[in-house]
Amino acid sequence: MAVRLRGFARLIRVSEALNIFMKELNPRVLEGERIPLKHALRRVLAVDFKADADLPPFDRSTVDGYAVRAEDTYSASEIEPIRLTITKDRISAGKARRVWTGAPLPSGANAVVMLEYAREAHDHVEVYKPIAPGDNISRRGEVARKGEIVLRRGRVLRFDDVALLAAFGTTEVEVVRKPRVAILSVGSELVEVGHLPRRGAVFDSNRHMLRCLLEELGCVSIDLGVCPDDIGQIRERIAKGLKLADAVVTTGGVSVGASDFVPEAVEGLGKPGVVVHGIAMRPAKPTALAVIDGKAVVMLPGNPVAAFIAFEVFVRPLVSSFLGTDLSRPVVKARLTEAVASQIGVRSFLRVRVLERAGELSAQPIRITGASVLTTLTEADGYVEIPEDRASLEKGEVVEVELIGRIV
Repeated sequence: MAVRLRGFARLIRVSEALNIFMKELNPRVLEGERIPLKHALRRVLAVDFKADADLPPFDRSTVDGYAVRAEDTYSASEIEPIRLTITKDRISAGKARRVWTGAPLPSGANAVVMLEYAREAHDHVEVYKPIAPGDNISRRGEVARKGEIVLRRGRVLRFDDVALLAAFGTTEVEVVRKPRVAILSVGSELVEVGHLPRRGAVFDSNRHMLRCLLEELGCVSIDLGVCPDDIGQIRERIAKGLKLADAVVTTGGVSVGASDFVPEAVEGLGKPGVVVHGIAMRPAKPTALAVIDGKAVVMLPGNPVAAFIAFEVFVRPLVSSFLGTDLSRPVVKARLTEAVASQIGVRSFLRVRVLERAGELSAQPIRITGASVLTTLTEADGYVEIPEDRASLEKGEVVEVELIGRIV
């Protein structure tokens, strides 16, 4: 498995690498925890939520107006309105009762006339428009019946889900615990943001990118800082991360150079160790994957675009397995604006801009190469995976774009 100063004897296909990694790890959904409803947005539901009552709990009006028997309004018109007597009791033939939005529907009524189509005078109301039974009312249990599964486990809760839970009077909700993921940047050339750079040094940007990506997925990130190219220090930092977190993600020090010690450092931490190193993908070929006594270590390259792509391919599904839900990026179909060459046997990741013109989406290639050029990400709206069996994509070909930005 050692490749430092030797190069990769064999590159493993992306799908095979992921299968090996997941089989060795056998990840399971993390345990649940109860949290206040006000903190539930974007959390993952740990159990099915069942309605504990009918919603709404009674027939109710959906507008401000007058509860009536619909059949009493069939002959109503603007020229010849019908006249109904206002009552505070049960609705019977020729009677109407003022109701407000959300109020219970009075007994005997089967519809509500909107205020805009009625005019009240003394003890009666004139109705100018016919309505049908059921108009402007919400029936008991229309949203959900008692015992019905309303939201299923694995759902990433949205604003409307939170509102629905609140409508049942829910104060706490059981969600999957946030995965804890430790992040380590490796490289003697790296300097922390905010420190004075020395000659030949570069600011560490990858750790900040990875932190944001993890937090977008609902993780808690644990910062292990920047570590020089020293195998002992690298091993010590990763060991610390394994104690504190559910998984460790490193960036840098993973290729075949003289100072790329990360895979060797990981090998000494537990079993089975590094299970994949060197993947047939562009960018991110040096990516390595390890399982250390039941915990994952994902070793990403140091070039920022390569780190991002490898994160998408390996860390995103890992976090999905922790949370028991699909965290795949949204995908759109778009037509390529120009041909793109690729390499047989390698899965390539093409950064693209997505443009909308006359109702059709087009994908404008930025580049496949240039793993160190961060602007190829900041300028991109998404990326296209080019399979290993394709030497090129043709101009005008419809491709699937995994979105990382907003379509313009």
